[in-house]
Amino acid sequence: MSSGKYIFGPVPSRRLGFSLGVDLVPYKTCTLDCIYCQLGPTDRTTVERKEYISIDLVLAELNEVLKRKGRIDWITLSGSGEPTLNTGIGRLIPAIRRITDIPIAILTNGTMLGLPDVQEALAGVDLVVPSLDAGREDTYQTINRPAAALTLEKLVESISSFGKRYSGRIWLEVMMLEGINDSEEELEAIARQIGRIDPEKVQLNTVARPPAEKEARGLSPDRLKRVREFLQSRVKDIPVEAVAGFEGERETAMEENTEESILAYLKRRPATLEDLSVTFSLHPNHLLKYLGHLQEDNKISMVRRGSDNYFVVA
Repeated sequence: MSSGKYIFGPVPSRRLGFSLGVDLVPYKTCTLDCIYCQLGPTDRTTVERKEYISIDLVLAELNEVLKRKGRIDWITLSGSGEPTLNTGIGRLIPAIRRITDIPIAILTNGTMLGLPDVQEALAGVDLVVPSLDAGREDTYQTINRPAAALTLEKLVESISSFGKRYSGRIWLEVMMLEGINDSEEELEAIARQIGRIDPEKVQLNTVARPPAEKEARGLSPDRLKRVREFLQSRVKDIPVEAVAGFEGERETAMEENTEESILAYLKRRPATLEDLSVTFSLHPNHLLKYLGHLQEDNKISMVRRGSDNYFVVA
């Protein structure tokens, strides 16, 4: 198991089994400031593309990780922000292909998918998972809080144009939030946008870990099931599924002594995700798996203090 500077995991993923994460941007470098983001608020949204992190350094670390034994189902470009903001992604993907035959996925908010350079760069990945959380502009602004230049129409056009050029698989993720995008009116609007994008399938998700803002509340399993049935009735030719929790063996991916150490630390003082990442030398996305388990066991909770979210002993 790795938790380096740019590579984290493999960690259990709801969609991709054991996923080895590749982080291509600094912490919270993103085009959006989503209210449900488990990494916390985005200090400053941006649409600037550049090589934020050296692709050569990423590849060197990835090479070292792949030499170790262990199950890896996917190499997933994701991490601390929007991976397509890194202009080196077009060099990275063919370089990964040269060193391993493990399939490559990218988790993206979709905002950059309309750019020709990004479309060309992502042609070599096996799976693209973009996000669509709203069908109406005001709801998009409420949930995703995009950089000033971005709108829902531009997002849908970007994902749609990408799909027309891309020959791989596209799974569209929709994050469902109680009281915000789960009404019949909102779902009808989301269904219309799904029809325009025409993905291979739609995966409904909901808040499972502490979000950036407390108003981002998850749906109950029963409510999520009803939402799935409603959307499926509107987009009949596109499968809609509710993303289930990871069913692999917990002990194969997590180390109990690390959870115990995190809990012991939090008993002494509350800490942000960034604090814990530095203290335990764990990538934020990797660390969230441990924090998620501790929260599920009702051992910790999260409180908001000013503009920061702190984990505390429950």
